[in-house]
Amino acid sequence: MSDENKAIARRVQEEAFNQGNLAVIDELVSADYVDHDLPPGFPPGREGFKQMVAMYRAAFPDVQMTIDDVVAEGDKVVMRWTAKGTHQGELMGIPPTNKQVTVTGVDINRLAGGKLAEHWGHFDQMGMMQQLGVIPSP
Repeated sequence: MSDENKAIARRVQEEAFNQGNLAVIDELVSADYVDHDLPPGFPPGREGFKQMVAMYRAAFPDVQMTIDDVVAEGDKVVMRWTAKGTHQGELMGIPPTNKQVTVTGVDINRLAGGKLAEHWGHFDQMGMMQQLGVIPSP
């Protein structure tokens, strides 16, 4: 089960973010999906996840996410990842800077019935904003 869960979580991450395939979200994310880390103002559930992916892909159309580590136990899959991209579109009111950024993060997904059911995640938002020049670096 752990290997199957890892493959599902990996596929959602790689296909949605790297390829912009939002249909994979409908396929592999449950209808009652709970995301504990959506940006403010996004609708809950699967639709909010799709909107969040679309927002980042519009802001960073060349984004490439590399999964650095995957660990699974029971119904949980943890992924540590690195994303690189060029800020070419608006991001939450920030106009394009054409700056390249590298951001790291960790996602914890709970799976049920072969689909993502719940998500907790954190990424280096402060570092991203510093790389964009929106806030000063220390």
